Amino acid sequence: MIAIVYPQFFQVSGIARYVESFLANLPAQTPRIVLITIDEPGHRPIDPRVEVMRIPNPTHRLGLLTWSLRVRRLLAQWRREGELECINLHTPPMIPALLIGGGPLVWTAHTTYWGMSGKFEGNRNFDNPWNPLGLWFKIQIEKLLLARAQRVIGLTEQGRQELACYGDVGKVSIVPNGVDISRFDIAGDAPPKDIDVIFAGRIEKRKGSRPMVEVCKRLVAARPGIRIAIVGYGDDDAYVNAELSRLPDNVILAGKVPFDQMVSYYRRSRVYAATSYYEGLPGTCLEAMAVGLPAVTWDLLFYSDLVVEGRTGSLAAPNDLDGMTSAVVALLDDPKRATELGANGRELVRHRYDWRRLSREVLDVLLPPKAAGSTVERAAT
Repeated sequence: MIAIVYPQFFQVSGIARYVESFLANLPAQTPRIVLITIDEPGHRPIDPRVEVMRIPNPTHRLGLLTWSLRVRRLLAQWRREGELECINLHTPPMIPALLIGGGPLVWTAHTTYWGMSGKFEGNRNFDNPWNPLGLWFKIQIEKLLLARAQRVIGLTEQGRQELACYGDVGKVSIVPNGVDISRFDIAGDAPPKDIDVIFAGRIEKRKGSRPMVEVCKRLVAARPGIRIAIVGYGDDDAYVNAELSRLPDNVILAGKVPFDQMVSYYRRSRVYAATSYYEGLPGTCLEAMAVGLPAVTWDLLFYSDLVVEGRTGSLAAPNDLDGMTSAVVALLDDPKRATELGANGRELVRHRYDWRRLSREVLDVLLPPKAAGSTVERAAT
């Protein structure tokens, strides 16, 4: 049995979407999988072979701590009974990581606090939101996890380099985030392209909310008739809404949009743009490229091999607001080139970031072939 531990599966987050996509694209022959999460309302389409064990989370301040202790006891029981082959723990949050005991642990490190705090980039682009003691504690848990886990899954080469700040990364395998291709089928009549540029993702300073506002202002100045959609929400909503609500004829502030409506937003758009300073691996960029949009982003390590200059999109140096604005405008002014780059990006996503392939790769890390038989062979049986 594989026990996947992620308490926030029914919330709106990139990690929840990652786990959902993995579970929705399992190969034909798959070991028993139990997803342990918090009992919250919501629905995510997963394989009917997956057992979902919902353990309620108490509402008091120590609720997640109490939940983690219950999970720890459950996993210990399964180990004693000889059922448990692998515990797959997804972080953040970190409290479960601190309390889940030993055993065959595989840690999926979507991000690290070394990276999220800005330490990896030397705090050049955004401020660390945690107090020194809290950050130190979170980093110590990640160091402990790296030492304790039998294997570790990272999403990007940047993720590997962040983990290298904690110790030996010989046990780290890179399996990127991906796209559930079946949910981004662009067959059929295309809707009108009434959005020129789409920004999608969390509205946070770490995700580049402030430069996004400045790029939007420059785009409106350069093209007064431009239409821009901002899809997402976060702790910098008040600033973004205050600044961009002054441009009602140009900017759509869509807020939180259900996942099943995102395909429509992408298909209505011409160019995807992002000013994020930090990602595990940018899910909205993958989704936009799966629909055939060219991407314009900062030239940062977590975008490498995904946004390739002149092949799948354009790159601007971090904080080069004019450079990003010019790159977006150039694509809007050259629809043929934008279409070519978008087609290249879609082909790249289908070839390398399709969850039907990635699910097999993840399973081969969770249960290596020498222990379980190759998942590729299992899928073919």
